[in-house]
Order: sequence, then structure tokens, then C-alpha cells
Amino acid sequence: MDIEVKTVGDAKVLVLMKRFDAYTAGPVEAKLTKTIAEGARKVLCDFSQTEYLASAGLRVLITATKSLQKLGGKLVLCAVQPYVLEVFDVSGLNKIFKMYPSVEAALEDLK
Repeated sequence: MDIEVKTVGDAKVLVLMKRFDAYTAGPVEAKLTKTIAEGARKVLCDFSQTEYLASAGLRVLITATKSLQKLGGKLVLCAVQPYVLEVFDVSGLNKIFKMYPSVEAALEDLK
């Protein structure tokens, strides 16, 4: 499973897969950790293809957010699909993560 990472200006955009669950959380966490270790301080997770989000995925996002905050960085989310947005709403994490309707809107905030 390959997670696409794009560089847009000084931001890194990770395009997440269809299912972000216990099976895929490890590879996503590894990719985020590597991206941050390589110096990224502005990270955008693109959920445009993600149809399912489990608690393991939420844990990965929380961990990455904490890591970036310690380094003065920021993680934002975009293109979150309705079912996935419901998971954020029910968990209360919609108050923690900044979410944008598109990659472009999120990148504008990261400038």
C-alpha cells in the first residue's frame, strides 16, 4: 500500500487511502513520522479518497499533530467525506482538527 506524498510549496500533502483503519494505520503513521523527521512542518492530510476511518486512524492523526505542535508545525485535514466527518463529529475531534473543503483551501491556511 503506497501513500502518495506531494510537495506543494513548503507543505507536504498526504493523500490517504480508501480505508484508514487498524490495517492501514501503521503505514500511514510511518509515512507521517518520516515526513516530519525529514523536516516537514506543514502537513495536510487529503481525505478525498477515504471512505472509512477507524479509531486507529484517529490515534495516528492525534500523534502526528502532537509531534508537529512540539516542533512549531501544523497538521490540517481536507476533503473529508460525510461518513468520515461523522466519525470526527462523534469523537469530538472535529474541535481539535482544522478541516477544509479542498486541498487549495487548506494550503491557503498553511501559508
